[in-house]
Amino acid sequence: MQPPLIVRLRGACLVVGMLCASLLGLLSMTAPQARADGAASGGDLTVAQSLGARELTVIVRRAEPGALRVDVVTHVGTAPGTLTLTATPADQGGETSSGTVELGSQPGPYSATLHVDHAGPWELAVSDGQRTARIPFLVSARVVTPWERAAYGGFFAAGVLLLVALGTAVISKRGWPTLIPVGALIAALTVGTTGAVLSGSAPQPRPAGSLLDPTSGNIGNPYPERDLPLTTNYSRPPVNLAVRTAQAGQSTELRLALTDSATGRPVDDLLVTDDAFLHLMVVGPSGRFWHRHPIRVAPGEYRVELGLNESGDYAVAAEIARRGGGVQLLRSSVRVDGGSGSGAADPGTGGGTLTATEAVAGEPTTLTAAFGGSADLQPWLGMLGHLIAVGPLPDGVPTGAAAAGVPVWAHAHAMMPLPAVGAQPPDETVAAYGPNVAFTFTFPQPGRYLVWAQAERGYSVMTVPATVDVRAGAPQ
Repeated sequence: MQPPLIVRLRGACLVVGMLCASLLGLLSMTAPQARADGAASGGDLTVAQSLGARELTVIVRRAEPGALRVDVVTHVGTAPGTLTLTATPADQGGETSSGTVELGSQPGPYSATLHVDHAGPWELAVSDGQRTARIPFLVSARVVTPWERAAYGGFFAAGVLLLVALGTAVISKRGWPTLIPVGALIAALTVGTTGAVLSGSAPQPRPAGSLLDPTSGNIGNPYPERDLPLTTNYSRPPVNLAVRTAQAGQSTELRLALTDSATGRPVDDLLVTDDAFLHLMVVGPSGRFWHRHPIRVAPGEYRVELGLNESGDYAVAAEIARRGGGVQLLRSSVRVDGGSGSGAADPGTGGGTLTATEAVAGEPTTLTAAFGGSADLQPWLGMLGHLIAVGPLPDGVPTGAAAAGVPVWAHAHAMMPLPAVGAQPPDETVAAYGPNVAFTFTFPQPGRYLVWAQAERGYSVMTVPATVDVRAGAPQ
């Protein structure tokens, strides 16, 4: 007959062993993916920038405390030179980090490595020696949800209670005292297991900074909104846009001021949408077209240089997304007298065409841009293609003046194939699409529209202009 102590130890170990085996099997199936800012860790921030005559795409890779890799993608026509990159914390504390990028004559990515020492809001300054673009970005924190805390706490408590159960079995002269820590162990494992299941299946928190202004204090809080009243309105007032011109060498510089329509204060809470903080679309007096991405030089202040060599009225539209709100399309116009610069618009395809199914107001229309060549188009601004439609145009009015006052100004997309769950979407370094790009758009009113389709090949943005006549639909 075995001594009672050995029997108690065997019983306790058997119970604990069965529970641990079950737990390991469960964790292998439900272990949650590491998260940061309420999204999968390792996400990149991509921001298009029109820095003087250079068209750049700045990619902040995996913004977490530690080494920070920044890629600068250049496009055809970008001059070689040196860019200075500086990462500065937006709050008090932390150290500034600087580096340089030597741009070559060949388009493509060029890299630099900086250092960020804590999570929270930062600003990346990109300077060519004459101009400085200031790009806000977030350094992610490890976001721990309540159910993850329950999982960690439950398993830690289970480990401690395991030792207590074994110790009780050794020193107790009776069998029943051992059941107390074993029962507590089972309860702790239940809590931990429940937390693990919820960690893998419960909805993740909103990304940091999507509703509230991010700070170093709330960047790791999965639910910063819970400290606010339930009646809190997270939407922000509409934005006012003011446009003026200034001479910048051989070019005309457009200076855009964004102000809050309620307070009049500068708007500095823009979110990246379609790989840019601000999409600027300009139509000149004779129909020339520009799609640019002004640099942020100060809160609410954006600038871009264009060669406007035609005198007359230019229609201006700015597409933005503000924190706590949706996408806004701001429209304005500016008059240029005398003109300056080359006046070069977005490059053409040298033979590209745009065809459309019968366009009927109120019914979906398929527009297909044929860019020729092979299936080597690259993603641009996070999309396979972009379509801008302006109209309906009145007869006998110069294009620029007409575009400023038309009721419809639309920006549509040809979407990229969805990436695998947790995978990073393809960027401009991937050339595997096209050569035809199809868009679906519903023209709301009959009339004549100016349309531009855009895509990228060989780090060069191609633009196909067209005119689409939309007929009236059948009476309802």
